[in-house]
Amino acid sequence: MNLFNDIRARVIDALDAMVAAGDLPQGLDFANVTVEPPRDPAHGDMATNAAMVLAKPAGMKPRDIAEKLAARLTDGPIASVEVAGPGFLNLRLAPGIWQDQVRAALDGGEDFGRSTYGAGQKVNVEFVSANPTGPMHVGHLRGAVFGDALASLLGFSGHDVTREYYVNDGGAQVDVLARSAYERYREANGLEPQIAEGLYPGDYLIPVGEALKARYGDSLIDKPEEEWLVEIRDFATAQMMDLIRGDLALLGISMDIFSSERALYGTGRIEAAIERLRSAGLIYRGTLEPPKGKLPEDWEAREQTLFKSSEFGDDVDRPIQKSDGAWTYFAPDIAYHWDKIDRGFDQLIDIFGADHGGYVKRMNAAVKALSNGRVPLDVKLIQLVKLFKNGEPFKMSKRAGTFVTLRDVVEQAGADVTRFHMLTRKNDAPLDFDFAKVLEQSKDNPVWYVQYASARVHSVLRRAAELGVDVSDAALAKADLSKLDHPAELELIRKVAEWPRQVEHAARAHEPHRVAFYLYDLASSLHSLWNRGNDETGLRFVQDGDLDTTASKIALARSVGVVISSGLGILGVTPAEEMR
Repeated sequence: MNLFNDIRARVIDALDAMVAAGDLPQGLDFANVTVEPPRDPAHGDMATNAAMVLAKPAGMKPRDIAEKLAARLTDGPIASVEVAGPGFLNLRLAPGIWQDQVRAALDGGEDFGRSTYGAGQKVNVEFVSANPTGPMHVGHLRGAVFGDALASLLGFSGHDVTREYYVNDGGAQVDVLARSAYERYREANGLEPQIAEGLYPGDYLIPVGEALKARYGDSLIDKPEEEWLVEIRDFATAQMMDLIRGDLALLGISMDIFSSERALYGTGRIEAAIERLRSAGLIYRGTLEPPKGKLPEDWEAREQTLFKSSEFGDDVDRPIQKSDGAWTYFAPDIAYHWDKIDRGFDQLIDIFGADHGGYVKRMNAAVKALSNGRVPLDVKLIQLVKLFKNGEPFKMSKRAGTFVTLRDVVEQAGADVTRFHMLTRKNDAPLDFDFAKVLEQSKDNPVWYVQYASARVHSVLRRAAELGVDVSDAALAKADLSKLDHPAELELIRKVAEWPRQVEHAARAHEPHRVAFYLYDLASSLHSLWNRGNDETGLRFVQDGDLDTTASKIALARSVGVVISSGLGILGVTPAEEMR
């Protein structure tokens, strides 16, 4: 149940009636008509921009449209309508409509706020996709949390979501991994490892070396590289993927699919994807213009096989095959996205690190070309995370040798705190992670503030139950909710009622941080009502000696708990039942 959508439907019905009556011209597009909370709550419960967006196409003054529309809206759930300024309409709903939202939350439970917006569309969310050369670091951490929360958000809004990890095991970095693991294998056999420049120095490869010794003994010692490289590469890659799965499990993340880049080679799949583009006239032999600015010393104009990505919004055409016939890094990525399109996904979402910004246009161009524009691709870039403690840059143990690991952060801060805080900024904004601040108990710490609200809801439920109130959702839904008539209570109900709208807006924008922001606002409204109850006894959730009124107020508290639980569930955070 989305009350804002319901009221918007009434506005659209009234506009249709105005067209039928000749008060508006035929053929108007109502797609941009919105109903949303006003910026200033004093102006009303909801506001619509209908008159403003229709004035120009209708050839009318906005206020003239607003006054005629207002006359058709003052019935049913809409108690009053006010025309403001040049033509905005401010709406006030009958209190009973808001009180019914408490019942809707209790009846809906964990499904309150779910929508059919996604209509079962198949969405592929590819995220993390870290090179399988070591444990995940703090940069991967933010992308992992964002991707998982986005997938949950889309699932909650009616999409059929697949979480996918693209294993970058086709490049030279996995050969470097094999050579690094071989040195740890030599170490396990009592020899001094030769960790040359360019190899991976982290201690995380020591267990891999020991596992190699357990399998091969000393049989590979002093063997030429060509005899062990492939086997150790595959063994070490598998070990690293097990390590990465363990890191993801610390955050409660489970992938549906792991796709291998290496599996694209030698199977004809890259060739098939490129041939599809070639058959559309989008592949040609040519020479690129030199890069703008200062030329690299090694620059030389040479003929290459190019994809006409500039026809689909890219800045220049992109090479997909080198002059020696080898594929560029872009070619397997084209094949991989063609595979996802071929699997029947209606929408693709890629979550990349900020250093992949230059890859966005070319990947969008490839997907447009491969799908004939049918399948949209949304690339989300994840900005860096900076670690602090008490406001000072914080250096951790760096067990990986060169970077701070995901495991380091989660073990210090906890999975719930880590996940929530990673979603307190939009994905493309830098984020500071201060270990002291994310654990402090104050209003300035969003995760603590929301969890405190959850704990307060559970505390009043326990107290009411001790007094003999049936605190099951079914029983509370039958309470006399008309008792919830104080402005402070109605304000909290309005915030609860916004939840379905917030879900849909966040899902449309692919922005799960909106859920975190909303939960903070909801928690703030609950705490505000709670604190007012310290001075005004009639606002307390538990009314001594009056079980009926207590049931009504507990119903309100429980509706807040329903929404907090659902919202935290989307973020992958466990709601607190008590604070310690």
